[in-house]
Amino acid sequence: MELITQAPRGTQDILPGQSEKWQAIEQVLREEAALHGFGEVRTPVFEHTELFQRGVGDTTDVVQKEMYTFLDKGNRSISLRPEGTAGATRALLEHGLYAAALPQKLWYETSCYRYEKVQKGRLRELHQFGVEMYGSADPLADAEVISIADSVFKRLGIKNLTLELNSIGCPTCRAAYTKALQEYFWQYKEQLCETCLSRLDRNPMRLLDCKVETCHKIGEKAPSILDYLCDDCKAHFEKVKEALDALQIAYQVNDRIVRGLDYYTRTVFEFTTNDLGSQGTVCGGGRYDGLVEELGGPSMPALGFGLGLDRLILLMEAQGIEFPAPKKCDLYIASLGDAAHLKSLTLASALRSCGVAAAFDDLGRGLKAQMKYADKIGARFSMVLGDDEITGGKAQVKNMETGEKTELTLGEDFTKEFAALDAAL
Repeated sequence: MELITQAPRGTQDILPGQSEKWQAIEQVLREEAALHGFGEVRTPVFEHTELFQRGVGDTTDVVQKEMYTFLDKGNRSISLRPEGTAGATRALLEHGLYAAALPQKLWYETSCYRYEKVQKGRLRELHQFGVEMYGSADPLADAEVISIADSVFKRLGIKNLTLELNSIGCPTCRAAYTKALQEYFWQYKEQLCETCLSRLDRNPMRLLDCKVETCHKIGEKAPSILDYLCDDCKAHFEKVKEALDALQIAYQVNDRIVRGLDYYTRTVFEFTTNDLGSQGTVCGGGRYDGLVEELGGPSMPALGFGLGLDRLILLMEAQGIEFPAPKKCDLYIASLGDAAHLKSLTLASALRSCGVAAAFDDLGRGLKAQMKYADKIGARFSMVLGDDEITGGKAQVKNMETGEKTELTLGEDFTKEFAALDAAL
């Protein structure tokens, strides 16, 4: 058999056996969001390209190199979303949520698309959970948002994570820092990669995020943003750390974190691990107080984070964390003959309406093949229906683990009797 095509490079199919892991994680994420007062927002998979150019930043790798951008049939430039924050903020503005009670708290679980070099933990279709809070400039809001991710990781049993924290200041104090960076990197102009050279005048902080080894080593000795923070930004950062200390959330200050998107201000953070090789950032976020205004809205502080579900799954598997067992078949009903086949359908339907996972033969197999299938799907109980059982109104239910058999009636009380049998174990 020759397939006409396969899934595009950098994408993955999530199949039964794996999808249950995603569902278990997603349940925890939704519960944590609800506990913190966040409501779900769902945005389109594609947006007008200018949204990401203005919001994410036209000097970022995401916009310059990674976005899937095309002209639609109306000759408009459209891009698949590379991240979730810009779309959520556009929705906030378009629907006037900023004028409602503040803070506005939104969460989303979404797929994002970036044309990247495919490797373990880095796909072209990635899945992201994110939270966005609009309207609060309080440093305690920064700590609250960080605590959501921290709580998720603790509930999932994830270990060996490090919270790295930094402040990249506001436009006022960043002006002096930008000048200092330009002066520093200018000394190494001949050694910088082409991308860094193009950013040296427009956005020198992007040079600190370069993954090219030569540029990375040069950046290690660059001036620290923490030495250039204005008094307000210093005070904000100290209060964030104080709040994290009060919550007993451990952190390390890393003055080289700038994040990969231009909209960040003040607090930035990452949860990182050494258990995934080079793709060690599992969650990243921070504050972006100018984004709402940049996209045409009022001046409004905002903050949030994005958590990569693909890497989260890999990390949990690498750490040997057990996932909840998938729901298995409670009762498999084997049938012999047309009357029994129809009866197995009605019994399975009745059981399912009571929350019992039931299955029956859909392929017209013989009894031996049916029982083999029941064993393959891990059915906890099995029952054989034939003409004798239909006539007598009773059938034997077999415990597939112990072999013990129990006779149940096939009338109206069948579901109650089976539930009682199941509960007794």
